[in-house]
Amino acid sequence: MSPGIQKVEALDEGHFVRVEWEDGRESHYPCVWLRDNCQCPHCFLHSARARKLVIEDLDVNIVVKEVTLADRKKIYITWPDEHASEYEAEWLKKRCFSEEARAEMREDLFLPECQYWGSDLQLPKMPFEEILYNDESAYKWLCTLKKVGIVLLTGAATRQGELVKLGHRIGFLRLTFYGPTWQVQDKADANNVAYTTGKLCFHTDYPVLQHPPGVQFLHCIKQTAVGGESEVVDGFHVSNKLKKQNPQAYQILSSTAVDYTDVGIDYCEFAVQCKQRIIDVDSRGQAVRINYNNATRDTVFDIPAEKVRPFYAALKEFDDLLNSAEHKFTYKLEPGDIVTFDNWRVLHGRQSYSSGSAVTRHLEGAYADWDVVLSRLRLLRKRVLNRD
Repeated sequence: MSPGIQKVEALDEGHFVRVEWEDGRESHYPCVWLRDNCQCPHCFLHSARARKLVIEDLDVNIVVKEVTLADRKKIYITWPDEHASEYEAEWLKKRCFSEEARAEMREDLFLPECQYWGSDLQLPKMPFEEILYNDESAYKWLCTLKKVGIVLLTGAATRQGELVKLGHRIGFLRLTFYGPTWQVQDKADANNVAYTTGKLCFHTDYPVLQHPPGVQFLHCIKQTAVGGESEVVDGFHVSNKLKKQNPQAYQILSSTAVDYTDVGIDYCEFAVQCKQRIIDVDSRGQAVRINYNNATRDTVFDIPAEKVRPFYAALKEFDDLLNSAEHKFTYKLEPGDIVTFDNWRVLHGRQSYSSGSAVTRHLEGAYADWDVVLSRLRLLRKRVLNRD
């Protein structure tokens, strides 16, 4: 049921428009924002859902000349230059500037809810074929991936190429220097520590890139009989623990730029360098991305010498928390399993396994960006829930 408007009036000498809703609530809209978001064909290209009005033509001190209400469902504004704008009640309600309305819009657009976990993780599982061909299943998969950070897909064929299907389902995969997809197996003269049989410590992939891939897919094609167990840990949960346990260590890891490097030849020749903070935080100091890969952390460290030891102490405390029994979850991929996880949040590792004359363990990997994943999620939600 779309909201109805009880009353509309100009306030603050015409700089604001006050809308009183039928439920008794009210919203205040700055006039500069209303003028900037005029929906008429002259100001807005509806086929592209894009603004045509340019900022240089916008008067930031604009006031309304007249504001009127029609049928409780639409308001009309006449501006000083006689330009006319109209705004639907439902459109206005969704864009109310109250904290409650803004929080609701953030939830609707970005799904910020986070379900933290440790060794008690109940690993979400879904059939691979279902998410490929059923929109409700695909929507559930992506919602769970965003909320929990990890979902296991089961029943894929044990051959290369299944991740390409997954890429088509969401939109497209992320191309990196290791190719559109890449093969995790024991290789001679390995150009990545993952391409060995040794233990892999907890890490996120590709912090050496300015914009690391947001989502990672690992498809188990062949699994070794002994060893090779996968381990995961919720980096956001551990970061919160560190912040409470040692705020100074948290401050160091969220403010120190760490050098990363990756040099070699794979899909093409590459020499990548980047600076990242181990814990990226938002304006509230909340972790939004973990950038930690000990293997590719550079020997170059661009900080004053006296700050080096405190950094290592903070990193060691964080790493100890990652590896504590209460935080890490261990499982073993079976052939046909595809683990999908948030590479900005979930750190992953692997237990060692024995090498042999033939390949005993083979995973195919791929990446996707959160922009692509969330785009598909929003489209699926509209289709599944019949929402605009």
